[in-house]
Amino acid sequence: MNVIPTSIPDVLIIEPKVFGDARGFFFESFNQAAFNQATGFNGQFVQDNHSRSGLGVLRGLHYQIQQPQGKLVRVVRGAVFDVAVDIRRSSPTFGQWDGVELSEDNHRQLWIPPGFAHGFLVLSDSAEFLYKTTDYYAPEFERCIAWNDSTIGIQWPLQNHNPQLSGKDQAGLSLSQAELFS
Repeated sequence: MNVIPTSIPDVLIIEPKVFGDARGFFFESFNQAAFNQATGFNGQFVQDNHSRSGLGVLRGLHYQIQQPQGKLVRVVRGAVFDVAVDIRRSSPTFGQWDGVELSEDNHRQLWIPPGFAHGFLVLSDSAEFLYKTTDYYAPEFERCIAWNDSTIGIQWPLQNHNPQLSGKDQAGLSLSQAELFS
């Protein structure tokens, strides 16, 4: 696997070694020992999630204020623009974001450690999105920061369209109003 740093040192792009020929391809999508060695992560993943969304759907920016979840995310069908925002007040990269395209073609994964808000925008007709989490989903601790918070300034590739949002995501708070990590 190839590990590519982002502008936020804790957020990493993971590129698996893909073996392909005329029949198709094979790659090891996850190996705990190799992942731990490459990222310095010493925990475990406890939950796998799978979502499907249509073109222009934007999900996020989500996080859990208690039972924070690290996420290893990837796309198995379609393409998304995936974003991580550092919401750890004590971090030198607090309030900064990084984004990367994840697709069925590039096989990239993104490691987002606990302490970050996460969101994605679907770029293809539909996308199937998989993610491993380091803690269990706890809806009572889930929080949402507005996808378009001007303080953060995410450059979403919207192509002159308004994104499709859930009611929860429409009600996202600004970074200055949100409950954050110390």
